[in-house]
Amino acid sequence: MKKLRVERAPQIVEREWVSLPGGELEAPRPSVLCPTCREKLRARAIDWSPADASSQPLCFACYRAGIDRDRALKSAGMLDTASEARFQSALPFEPVNQARLARLRQERIAARVTAQAGVGRYVDKRRQAQVAARHALERIVIGLRERNAGAVERERVLASATHAAELQLPEAWLPFVVSR
Repeated sequence: MKKLRVERAPQIVEREWVSLPGGELEAPRPSVLCPTCREKLRARAIDWSPADASSQPLCFACYRAGIDRDRALKSAGMLDTASEARFQSALPFEPVNQARLARLRQERIAARVTAQAGVGRYVDKRRQAQVAARHALERIVIGLRERNAGAVERERVLASATHAAELQLPEAWLPFVVSR
């Protein structure tokens, strides 16, 4: 197979630097354009010709925008994002609204008292009983693993433990206790 020889176009050195207004000074070609020059570029893009490309001098606002961009990139490269000072500067230093905090605490206490009145007082006890039943079944499974029980024995013990849970526990609890 023949290798294809690819020739690259030589770099255009004369377009790397553009002249500032007045023609006496030159600056590197900007990577950022000011809004005015950007609008002019859009207007010229409609009826563009190669002669237009290098004819415009660089405006001072574009020159400043390029310098500001380079400085911002340099400072972003030097920023230590894991420094303690950076994390400390992001902390909220506003004073705590003590009156609002006290009011929120009172509202939370009142909501808890209301929730524990009537049937609500049994909600936590029911949840704790469901967790205890789940842990009992888990202890049975752990015991079977430690004894290296065979598959037949494991199925028999788990079936009898599930049957015992079904007999003793309300039907609404079973999804919380026995996962199938």
